[in-house]
Parts: sequence; C-alpha cells; structure tokens
Amino acid sequence: MPKIKLRVLVVGGVACGPKAASRLKRLLPDADITIIEKGGIVSYGACGLPYYVEGLFPRVEMLTETPVGVARTPAFFEKAKGVKVLTGTEALSIDRKAKTVLVKDLASGKTDKMEYDKLVLAIGGYPFSPLIPGVNLKNVWFIRQPVDADTIVKEIEAQKLKRAVLIGAGFISIEMSEALVKKGLDVTMVEMEDQIMPAILDKDVAMFAAKHLRQKGVKLILSESVKAIGGEGIVSSVDTDKQSIPADLVIIAAGTKPNDGLAKDAGLHCMDRGGIVVNEYCKTSDEHIYAGGDCVVTHYVNKTAGSPLYVPLGSTANKHGRVIANHIAGNPTPFNGIACSSIVKAFDYTIGRTGLSEKQAHALNLDIETTTWAGPDKPHFMPDSKPFIIKMIAAKRDRKLIGIQVAGMGDGAKRLDVAAGAILFGATLDQLADVDFAYAPPYGPALDPLATCAHLLINKMDGIAAGISAFEAKKRIESKDVILLDVRMPEEVAAMPFPYDVVNIPLGALRQKAESLPKDKDIITFCKISLRGYEAQRILNAAGFNRVSYIEGGILGWPF
Repeated sequence: MPKIKLRVLVVGGVACGPKAASRLKRLLPDADITIIEKGGIVSYGACGLPYYVEGLFPRVEMLTETPVGVARTPAFFEKAKGVKVLTGTEALSIDRKAKTVLVKDLASGKTDKMEYDKLVLAIGGYPFSPLIPGVNLKNVWFIRQPVDADTIVKEIEAQKLKRAVLIGAGFISIEMSEALVKKGLDVTMVEMEDQIMPAILDKDVAMFAAKHLRQKGVKLILSESVKAIGGEGIVSSVDTDKQSIPADLVIIAAGTKPNDGLAKDAGLHCMDRGGIVVNEYCKTSDEHIYAGGDCVVTHYVNKTAGSPLYVPLGSTANKHGRVIANHIAGNPTPFNGIACSSIVKAFDYTIGRTGLSEKQAHALNLDIETTTWAGPDKPHFMPDSKPFIIKMIAAKRDRKLIGIQVAGMGDGAKRLDVAAGAILFGATLDQLADVDFAYAPPYGPALDPLATCAHLLINKMDGIAAGISAFEAKKRIESKDVILLDVRMPEEVAAMPFPYDVVNIPLGALRQKAESLPKDKDIITFCKISLRGYEAQRILNAAGFNRVSYIEGGILGWPF
C-alpha cells in the first residue's frame, strides 16, 4: 500500500506560517503542506516598513525577497521549499470534528473545504483602530503591509504632504517619526498616556528618551485622547480632548490585537482579553491544531510572571514556527517563553527593554530594588564613545536579575541581549557581574557598563550605596529642605549647570571641606554620571554624615 502523506494546512503566510511550513518540509519531506493566505503576498518583513519610508533601501519589494534577491512568491515556495501557497484565500471556519477548513477564493468568490491532519493557525494580529470618526478618510494610514509604506511614500511626494500626526507612541510611531522627519515633514505624536512607550518603559526611562525625540523636532502631546480625525473626504486635523492639531497625513499606531476570531468560533481556548492559548509546544486546546505568532498569548520565561502575555514580535513568531514544525515531526522542543525583549531605533538613540519593568514587578507584588547607571559605552578616550543609561531591576530575595531598560546613543543593544540571556538562565546580579565580557577599547571599557550597573545594584542592596532615582531626587530638591552637593570641577559646572541652587565642592577637596556642610540636613550628591556622586556619599559617610544619598545617573541621566 502507498504511504499516506501527512496533510498539514497552514493558515497565514507572513512569519510563523512560512517558518513552520518550510521547517516541517525539511523534517518530513513526504508531508503534503499547504499555506493559505488572505493577502496577495507572503513572507514579508513588516518590521522594515518604516525604513523603506525613510528611504534606507530603494524598493519596497525588497521586503518580500530573500537575501540574494529572489522574490518569495507562491512559485518560489513550491519550487524551493516544496510547499504549496494559495494567496487571496480566506479561511472562513474550522470544522474540528471533520478536520476541515472552509476557505474562500477572494477573486472568484468560490468556497471549498480543505482537509487536514494537522492545522497551524498563524493568522497574526491586526492594528487597533480607535472607535472615532474619520479613520476612513483619505491620507489616514495603518502600517501593516508593503503597500501601506509604498503609498505613503508616493502620496507624500504627489500631494506635497507636510504635516504628519502619529496616533500612539509605541514602536511604529517612533520609527515612523524618524522616517517622516527625515523626509522633511512636521511631525506630532499624540499619546493618551503620560509617557511614550507606556507598555514597554518605566516613566523615568521614557522621559529620558522623550527628551531626544523633542530635540529632533518631534512634537510630543501626552495625556490627551484622540476623539476624532477631522476633514471632508481628506484628513485636515486630529482632534483630541484638549485641542485640534492640523494634519494632512495621519498614521494610526495605537497597538496590535490578536486575530483570534477564527479560533474562538471553532471553540478553541482563548483569553477573555484576546489571544489563542497554547502550551509550550504551541498546541491549542485541540490536539490537532497548533497556533503561533501574533495571534497567541505566550508565557514569560520559566513561567515566572503569572498569566500569559501578549507581546507581538516577528522574532517570537519565527521561533513559534520552528517549535510547531518540530512537534508535528515528532521532535518536541518546548518554547521557553519570552523575556519581553524589545528594541527600537529613535534617531540617535537606542531604546529597549528586556525582562519585567519596575511597574510590572510591582503589579506582581515582587520585592525589588532598582538602580540607574549612566556613562559611555566605550572608554572615554575613544573618539566614538557615546553615552547611554541602563536601568536595572532585581529581586531582593534571591538577587536575580528581573529586567533592564536602556536608552541613549551608546550601544544599548549589546547590553540588552546579554541581559536577556541572563534572565533566561536565572542569573543573579553577582553572576551577571562575573560574565566574561569581551574587552577591547573599540568595543567597550574594561569593566562593561552592564557589569558596573550590576555592581551598583549589589552595593545598593548591601547598604553601601545610597542611590536615589531622579524622581525621588526632584521631589526632595523641590521640598527645599536639602543640600544639593555638586562634586564636579568648577569648569564642568559652568559648562553644564544644574537647574537648582547647589553647593559646589569638587570631589578632590571634599575630605578637607566636609566639615563646612551641616550634619543635620539631607545631602544629595551628584556629578555628570554620579560615579563621583557615589564616591562623595561614601566620603561623607566616613566623616560621620548619615543623611547622604546620590542621584543615580547624575546629570547625564536626568530625565526632566
């Protein structure tokens, strides 16, 4: 008897679906694998759309090509991958008992039933559309597919568009703000929360990053809700609860929702708030159906953060595809979860996070300690040395690293990736500080900033360092019952003054002049990055001053 081929049907052809199909065909060459995709293109790099708008590469079609320039068309998948692809085909419903999917050819309107032995749902997410008037006006875009980026570029030129308003302050808005500023547009970003990137960053790091956006010409409007997009046929304004903002181009980037309707209708287990629930092998509540990518919720690394999270990222979607293929092929390799690693380029800044934020940790009732480090990513004598900040969070109970956030011109990506590995493997601060970082001046200082930040947090937990956040420092300074001690040299003070009344005693003179300071008042020390601020705190402690703290991150990390 001829061998019966395993029939695998994949719904969705952008990231997770093609990855699962291609990997599975390599593992099971005899499998009959078909991808159905509602859109007209498959396997494209959606994360590259803002960079096409900016003009960093010449053809939007490059997002649909392999690294050697071959278009990833249905014919390519059939010839190179051995996978059949049906574009313009929509999955309407799933009959789990009969193991069929009702599909519709969008061009002809004809429907058909496709049988499967294993079904993979890789149907992605969809951009959140606020329920406000005007979202369907001309010159209002969502950034989803190459055609969106292509039409934006063409219409900016054809209509000579000049005023752009971005709704939302997440990844897409930040990337698009740079692209549009560099194309010569006036850019305004509107966010209903009181900070940029509210789902990613703590407010202190967000404020630090927001300063850079403003310096680059982006107008930030925070704590305002968009109520309508105005215009007659074509957009003319964005109206918030406080003002009307002139606009001739609007991009809505207010977040992504999981596309789980097909799964819900089929009775698969989904979260009430949205997202298909899967196990560590990306299997749904039906043993013959898998799901991955932006349509699912996934657990935090080692399942240490309570309920599943919804963090839609292309990197996770590709991992899910591999996990699904391996499990179907009989080679189960569990997905270990996400650490919420996210990063974005914002003009000259790298902004990112891995692990939990301070806000998330508090919501989980974790007993934590935090610190903020500021400084250069390379030795000061290297001409391309650039500054940045690291905020680090760790558990008091076991001193394990919980999360870090980075922002600045320096190489934060390198430190973010090391921290992501440390979190995955459950490293403590002491272990993180002991990582054998590769050292040479062109790449970093002898003691890597991530290790230095870990040392700071260790010192803080051990009661040696009395660092306070910029928020706490500002609160105390404005109470006016504090001595603000600047331990920089006079020429540094003149070049970069701090906007408050200070006492200036350079660190080298502090031991001799300490007695000129009162011991019955709170003293807050600082310098450019507060390395000397910390030294000053220890000097004063040794001289009998017990009410001393220093500003973490110093002037460089001051977010206000």
